[in-house]
Amino acid sequence: MEQLIVTPIRSYELIIGKLAPFAILSIVDVVLVLLVATLWFHVPLKGSIPLLFALCFVFEIATLGLGLLISTVAKTQQEATMTTQFFIMQPMMQLSGFAFPIANMPKVVQFVTYFLPLRYFMTIIRGIFLKGVGMASLWRDSLSLFVLGCVILGIAISRFRKRLG
Repeated sequence: MEQLIVTPIRSYELIIGKLAPFAILSIVDVVLVLLVATLWFHVPLKGSIPLLFALCFVFEIATLGLGLLISTVAKTQQEATMTTQFFIMQPMMQLSGFAFPIANMPKVVQFVTYFLPLRYFMTIIRGIFLKGVGMASLWRDSLSLFVLGCVILGIAISRFRKRLG
């Protein structure tokens, strides 16, 4: 990291360089999951593919922001990996509505789910993929995901700049 800090690139160029490979990989993942779901498992895609990709990009902003935020807090790669696994991935999977319905969770836990990007993305994916709904039905979750993603990414970028300076 020290080598990167002394290079003549600007901080936003460094951030783009750190996030671009993960963004490309996640787009490839979306395409692969979409192909496997529709061609292998024969799950019908009832909604709009462009809307699906657009909202996947919004989710990607939020999750890449989380990753960048963790990298600004963690001192080592191992610490970042462990923090991500135990304090981000596990709670997100358990509290997003993927494993258990959010409505069945205690009210305090339901409140916590509003700060998890996966909560909104699960609703969006189910809506587009299985129900075929459009933006008219998904605008609240989409807007919430976008705002949450911008806030997370903004905090991560501001912490990153402080660390470089």
